[in-house]
Amino acid sequence: FNVTNVLNPILPLFVGLTGMTLCQAFYQKRNARRSLPVCKENGQCNVVFTNMEEKRQRYLADIFTTCVDTRWRYLLLLFCASFLVSWLFFGIIFYSVSLVHGDFEEQPTQTQRLPCILHVRGFVGALLFSMETQTTIGYGWRCVTEECPVTVITVVIQSIVGCIIDSFMIGTIMAKMARPKKRNQTLLFSKNAVIALRDGKLCLMWRVGNLRKSHIVEAHVRAQLIRSYVTAEGEFIPLEQMDLNVGYDEGTDRLFLVSPLVIIHEIDKDSPLYTLSRADLETDDFEIVVILEGMVEATAMTTQFRSSYLAREVFWGYRFEPVIYEDRDCYKVDYSRFHKICEVPSMPLLSAKELDEAASRASSAASAASPVSACRSTQDLIPRSLSAFCYENELANQDFYYCRSADSQPWVRVQFSGGTWKDFKVAQLIKNNKKKLEIRI
Repeated sequence: FNVTNVLNPILPLFVGLTGMTLCQAFYQKRNARRSLPVCKENGQCNVVFTNMEEKRQRYLADIFTTCVDTRWRYLLLLFCASFLVSWLFFGIIFYSVSLVHGDFEEQPTQTQRLPCILHVRGFVGALLFSMETQTTIGYGWRCVTEECPVTVITVVIQSIVGCIIDSFMIGTIMAKMARPKKRNQTLLFSKNAVIALRDGKLCLMWRVGNLRKSHIVEAHVRAQLIRSYVTAEGEFIPLEQMDLNVGYDEGTDRLFLVSPLVIIHEIDKDSPLYTLSRADLETDDFEIVVILEGMVEATAMTTQFRSSYLAREVFWGYRFEPVIYEDRDCYKVDYSRFHKICEVPSMPLLSAKELDEAASRASSAASAASPVSACRSTQDLIPRSLSAFCYENELANQDFYYCRSADSQPWVRVQFSGGTWKDFKVAQLIKNNKKKLEIRI
């Protein structure tokens, strides 16, 4: 008799989860709308390894990487401790050899024998001699003699050990300082991702920027969708990873990051978000991990910048405010608007799959009447009002601060900062104080 076999089909019903085992239902209920991301905003992975076999042996086998990955406080402590231990170790050897040789005893006769180390009268003197030997200070007061071959061999060994410690510690510190990890402090992902229409297609978008003038060479971006998943056989996978296509085939995943860019994932039939609607977004549990990789221009070392968006950090029906505007002989970027988003009016609440199905049904129904009406029926599913594309501060720091359009008229009305209203035709280029805005549908 197995209690689990009896409870598996019953208890999930009480917590509102069917089609799962008891373990799966408990995990799903516990992690519903999880607040802990797999990848934090600073790029650190929120994963802890436990019960690792031979962890210390494996880390010591790769001691250089272990030292480079350790914190600065521990590395500096190791740096100081390695020198102090080596000085103390060889100082004890020098003191022991001198003690056995009888260098610290008073000679009864006037013909004194030569000591192993001149002017060493105790442990402190032996420690100072060890320090002077390894650091090659060479004051010229204490020196080894030919009386004790063991002392000569010890000096040779200490010189070699000192060179090894110097090269290892200096190399480790230089490698840690030269790591491009801190370059991530001047790379920026937007705080939120958005889902909106782009060229008539439902897209997931987020923004990335570079705060330095130096470029990220060969920069490219990729994204992963992480969510819990139950296979057809009933196996529960808590962190299933799926790729989000950001333009691998077209090459749009490779970036020229001279100004902030909006990364676009087109939600098509191959996308894991194809069935995601506005209602599903409010209740779904997933995480989107975004990764930017490239080489630091100054050092040619590869860097990787990571961040993530939980489902509650993805906004449906919004788009990013523009941050670039033209000013005399250059383009300026206003980073105060980097994270700002604007709501898109008349945004459909359906998923990409439902939009495609509705467009297909409308096209099929209208094709029997005439090809022209079929084309119009398909286009009617997408909002065509200029108000969906014209916002307050369409470009940062413009002289005008609000624009609106009539749904049935091919013109837009713009109010300038002085309070004057002017009407412009669609797609007409507005020139005002050498600042340009293209009004388009």
